Amino acid sequence: MGSPWVGFDHFKRFFSAYNFKLLLMNTLGISVYSILAGFPIPIIFALMLNYVKNKYLKKTVQMVSYAPYFISTVVMCGMITIFMSTDSGIFNIIRGFLGMDPVDALSKPGWFKSIYVWTGVWQGMGWSSIIYISALSGVDMQLHEAAIVDGATKLQRIIHVDLPSIKPTIIMLLILQMGSLMGVGFEKVFLLQNTLNKSAASVISTYVYEVGLINSDYGYSTAVGLFNSVINVILIVTANQLSKRLADESLF
Repeated sequence: MGSPWVGFDHFKRFFSAYNFKLLLMNTLGISVYSILAGFPIPIIFALMLNYVKNKYLKKTVQMVSYAPYFISTVVMCGMITIFMSTDSGIFNIIRGFLGMDPVDALSKPGWFKSIYVWTGVWQGMGWSSIIYISALSGVDMQLHEAAIVDGATKLQRIIHVDLPSIKPTIIMLLILQMGSLMGVGFEKVFLLQNTLNKSAASVISTYVYEVGLINSDYGYSTAVGLFNSVINVILIVTANQLSKRLADESLF
């Protein structure tokens, strides 16, 4: 349309920026931490729930575990701020009972990733387990009956019957998780971010917001966002190919 074409200038500017390494490491650190902590827990929860005999207890636990998923991000971050308050937060009240001094956890960069990840695990664990519970409901009961006849314990049945049966589901969801490795959510990070923890809470998505909407540098912010998307595509294709070779399961 007649506007000048800058080529790769914006990408070069981003790669040579003083905070490029910090943004990349924070984004990858939160994402990898989220996968390591958040991916296996819904599987474990679904497996445990699958062996609950009392159907009323099972449904109650499911309902209670699903509920946090429907809390909005703004309300969730408000709850976290209140819980972590140095004056009346439940976190510091518990520390007081244990004889420890109160601490302003949200102002400490070293605590940010753990707060972000574990509150996310609590909020999404029940909802994420739905797919695994559905997959477990399709496991052939004859396999369990044969295992029980052979004297298998519940742990052995989980390892040798349940997990192999839901392996395709686990692998597909893991591939999808790998595809969003660089996609740390903007809203929660931004709402929990402050001047004291910014060294740990600055990620690519918040940087795009700062340079694009606050500084009105739209071309540069678009290039940074495109870089993020391209890396995600590369990761999902790589994860899919590795899964196809190693486990004979893939999305495409």
